[in-house]
Amino acid sequence: MDWRKQYADKVFSPEDAVADVASGQSVTVGMLDGMPPSLCTALSQRAGELEDVTVFHFVSAFPWSSFNDGKAFKPLTPFVTNVDRQGVPDGVVDYLPAAIWRSGRMPYGAGPFDYHLCIVSPPDADGWCSFGSSVWMNPTFAAHSDKVVAEVDEKAIRTGGANRIHVDRIARLVDADQTVGVKVRDAMRRAQGRTDEEIAQAEVICTLVGIDLIEDGDTVQIGAGAISAALGPYLTHRKDLGIHTELLTGGVTDLVQTGVATGKHKTLHPGKVVATGLALLPQAEVDFIDGNDTFELYDFTYTDDIQVLAKEPRLVAVNNAMQVDLTGQVDGEAIGPWPYTGAGGQTAFAISAAHSDKGRSIIVVPSSYLKDREHHSRIVVSLDPGTPVTVPRSAVDYIVTEFGIATMRGKTIRQRIGELISVAHPDCQPQLKDDAKQLYGWSF
Repeated sequence: MDWRKQYADKVFSPEDAVADVASGQSVTVGMLDGMPPSLCTALSQRAGELEDVTVFHFVSAFPWSSFNDGKAFKPLTPFVTNVDRQGVPDGVVDYLPAAIWRSGRMPYGAGPFDYHLCIVSPPDADGWCSFGSSVWMNPTFAAHSDKVVAEVDEKAIRTGGANRIHVDRIARLVDADQTVGVKVRDAMRRAQGRTDEEIAQAEVICTLVGIDLIEDGDTVQIGAGAISAALGPYLTHRKDLGIHTELLTGGVTDLVQTGVATGKHKTLHPGKVVATGLALLPQAEVDFIDGNDTFELYDFTYTDDIQVLAKEPRLVAVNNAMQVDLTGQVDGEAIGPWPYTGAGGQTAFAISAAHSDKGRSIIVVPSSYLKDREHHSRIVVSLDPGTPVTVPRSAVDYIVTEFGIATMRGKTIRQRIGELISVAHPDCQPQLKDDAKQLYGWSF
């Protein structure tokens, strides 16, 4: 039976589904492909009659701060994008630093909420809906919200894990805008366009990580940044890898199909690929995951919980940096004092991997970026004023650039400085040596 007929008493138009959201209330929104466009559009169209509605979200593709001169909605987020990045210094978007996640619990400063807006699949014969390819914090949002309102996407995939919600928990259902997934993915791809130099840097860095730092039998977390996300195809020579990650990146399905990622040595979920969401995967990879019980999607607060991750004895975390100081402190989220993205799960995975008995915490970073045709180092004598430390130096084992691998584990500050200068861009090394001497008084 068609879900619209079976659950006719729950089916609403998008406009009616959010008609009773009131000024001063709070709303959470699904992220990435889990963002419900029809519901978000309908709510934004009520901006003229609303004030101070808190919208808590991760990775928004919707400009909440732009409506009714910023009076209607108060965005609150631990992870900004190009849509709301400028809103933080402008004072119209509030950034909530959050890096420690606890299964099933909201970060301090967020929740409870009046509404949760999300995308789900049609209910199955037993009334269970999937969150599709974007679980993220949907289960936790739903548990901490009074009402759940969902767009039903006929194309939403089903996976193993905790990727479901019962239709009885959903107050209202609406038909999904079937075109939004394509629009969001295309926008993200445009935003992630890389130069030829960046692609070349990624190839060298991923080769170094895959050959020298990842071993057979490791459980690997692959970060979502431009460099780390390219790692999958560089692991094809390994054996019996496990995957426990946040965002499932391209190439992992090939590792499963070729028998590289078996997960046989994992402590948790042996034989399974564990993640919280998919993004920008080719349709063939999405089709392979759909209904495949090897792939399990869980709530973000579970996949990124340090207590969960600490149970894996060979956890290897591979994450990106925007800037690294000469002692190994990592900024992975900001430019100076202003957030550019967010900590996400990077801090939790890095600390857990560094703590893991046979694990490794790896940071990948291009040695430099081009500005006015000159190379500017991403390895600096000290982080820019106001810059947050996403990963403390004590939780960093290796830092990899296209010029080599710098070992931080077991090294003194002086040794760390020498290691990092050696993998900095050659054009930038003389200045780094001068800066280090001025700050520390040591010659290199």
